[in-house]
Amino acid sequence: MLENKNIILGVCGSIAAYKSAFLVRLLVKAGANVKVILTPDGANFITPLTLATLSKNPVYTQYFEEETGVWSNHVELGLWADLIIIAPISANTLAKLATGICDNLLTAVYLSAKCPVYVAPAMDLDMWKHETTQNNIERISSFGNTVIAPANGELASGLWGEGRMAEPEEIVSFLSNSIKKSLPLFGKKVLVTAGPTYEAIDPVRFIGNHSSGKMGFALADEMAKLGAEVTLIAGPTAQKADQILKRIDVVSAQEMFDACTVAFAETDITVMCAAVADYRPKQVATQKIKKQDSGLFLELEKTTDILAFLGAAKKPHQVLVGFALETNDEENYAKGKLEKKNLDLVVLNSLNDKGAGFKSDTNKITIFNKALERTIFEMKSKTAVAKDICTAILKIAK
Repeated sequence: MLENKNIILGVCGSIAAYKSAFLVRLLVKAGANVKVILTPDGANFITPLTLATLSKNPVYTQYFEEETGVWSNHVELGLWADLIIIAPISANTLAKLATGICDNLLTAVYLSAKCPVYVAPAMDLDMWKHETTQNNIERISSFGNTVIAPANGELASGLWGEGRMAEPEEIVSFLSNSIKKSLPLFGKKVLVTAGPTYEAIDPVRFIGNHSSGKMGFALADEMAKLGAEVTLIAGPTAQKADQILKRIDVVSAQEMFDACTVAFAETDITVMCAAVADYRPKQVATQKIKKQDSGLFLELEKTTDILAFLGAAKKPHQVLVGFALETNDEENYAKGKLEKKNLDLVVLNSLNDKGAGFKSDTNKITIFNKALERTIFEMKSKTAVAKDICTAILKIAK
């Protein structure tokens, strides 16, 4: 959830500032771009060098650096950020945020920002419990800011109670979950199939196709980025998912059918991107078939049409998306599949388009909806194509 997010970390004057070093490290490890703003009091507890080394960015401490002549543009920093987390936030800075006092770089950036702001308070028990502090918490919360509540524990004063800043791991988890809850597919269960199927002839040979699984994996990753709980059913492929999801590996069309029918009932959105074999050998040899002078004849039988089966079983709330890879009369075949298999969308791509289809890193698609309205897209990377398909799905998902 934090990958490629631009995050400003504000560090205020508190002994808990030592935890900010661990927090920066975890945010960077999660793939975020981190810039640190250190208040003058915060610099008494942790050095700019430590935070700059861990964040791989210069640390901002004031508007203007006299030695270097560098001016820190608070407006630019506020607009750069996807989110701001002030951890630790002291009682002093908390009061400034509540009343609009703008006397340092951090408070100026806060007032300039248009992104979500999170604060993790750290102070002694009596300071935290004071009515003024609690009023300030309520006030900044009313502005739309999010407070990551302090924990109970031993405090720097020697007292025991509420006021300890949340642990860095807890803060990162809180931020990730908060972002995920705001995503358009949060709470949705999505099923994606990818790759080919292999239909055995004997223990050595099989019938297969050239599908690499790249398109299906790109779709699964994009769905996960949009907040969905994704189940990916993958045929034989070397592809790996970038996002956290549930992956089920299968080989044959029958195995994919079995896995899909189990997962389908619980899904809200199903995207059947796999290139499933239409036929399989009727008899599978138990031993390797030896080469003979005469030819080899295989009797094939049809596999179960997974997409048609799921389309017949589809419930009103479910979105079902199919793919049509064609070589001739492409649009008519795609529209026929849409109607016959009770799909909500069909994604057409043609092997006649150079750079599209199997194994390529790019694709060129046309999407038809239930009203047979057509949207044509230019050649793009499969990652970009996945975004286009997900945008089309979001328009019809309930």
